[in-house]
Amino acid sequence: MQRTDTRTNARSVLALLRGLVPQRQLTFNEALRIAELQANHLLEHFAINTTAVPDEIVTELPRIKIERERYLPISASAHWNGRYWVITLSADEPRSRQRFSLMHEFKHIVDHTTKDFLYHDHPANSAYQQAERVADHFAACLLMPKRVVKRLWFEGPQDIDPLAEKLRVSPAALRYRLDQLGLTERPARCERLNRVYPIKKATPSRGLTTTLAGGSQ
Repeated sequence: MQRTDTRTNARSVLALLRGLVPQRQLTFNEALRIAELQANHLLEHFAINTTAVPDEIVTELPRIKIERERYLPISASAHWNGRYWVITLSADEPRSRQRFSLMHEFKHIVDHTTKDFLYHDHPANSAYQQAERVADHFAACLLMPKRVVKRLWFEGPQDIDPLAEKLRVSPAALRYRLDQLGLTERPARCERLNRVYPIKKATPSRGLTTTLAGGSQ
């Protein structure tokens, strides 16, 4: 990806991704499929052909600023400050985890104007929980595209750690992505419930519910 490509106007990129969301109430499974579609469109838009997806696909978009802070109680957060979006990442976490958190938070930004179509409270799964899971799925699809992961896996060697290093993701995230794609045995149910894409989210006073309320970008 050339550097100039990432200077494409952020609003046009966000509009492209938001435009993939039908203007109707969607099911959770539909929200997951749209997240993957958005990830694929973003990769195609910037003609990404490298094994490891560059951070610049998000970090060099105008009106999006990345900050890193130490001693945060959470992995990441995103908010609109009146002029641009700020994604704050925990500087204490490994870079592979920060990359996942970055893409996770970017999905929340993408969803800002369409979340009412995508997520709805249910007795066993709140709108907030759905948004978190879908953001995880978006980050996984973006950093570990299906065709790339399958190619690397079948080319071998089928070794998690070096493959995760190539993709610049954590071994835990790659392990779950391989399971998603049906390339490995499914983990035990208790392990799935613990989620291998854990993003330690903020409390309601600091989380997206309040921080995104300040703008409609």
